[in-house]
Amino acid sequence: MRIGEAAARAGVSVRSVRYYEDQGLLASVRSAGGQRQYTEHEVERVRFLQRLYAAGLSSRTIADLLPCVDTPSEDNSDAALERMAQERDRLSEHIADLVRTRDALNTLMDTAREYRESLRVTVRD
Repeated sequence: MRIGEAAARAGVSVRSVRYYEDQGLLASVRSAGGQRQYTEHEVERVRFLQRLYAAGLSSRTIADLLPCVDTPSEDNSDAALERMAQERDRLSEHIADLVRTRDALNTLMDTAREYRESLRVTVRD
């Protein structure tokens, strides 16, 4: 199938499919006319890539994980699990940073509300 049909079946844009190829995450064969051709296998791979992206993984991280899928072995599985654990830890730290930032903003908002209230009291007096 051609790129448009593969993209539609996978639920992504044609641009996404091209991006995956550019990143080395997906391969196609070319027709005699130079058009990309895909099979159902590539459509399933695009769906799989989408799940990895939805989990917050970057293209580089996904490329690190693909040997586990493409050439399954105990070593590749161990490496993939370690890489995913690193990503989980990175995301956990990012979440902690966001919580600290939100808390700091809440403190600033509380201070601004108190100041606003003091203005009301001053105006009434």
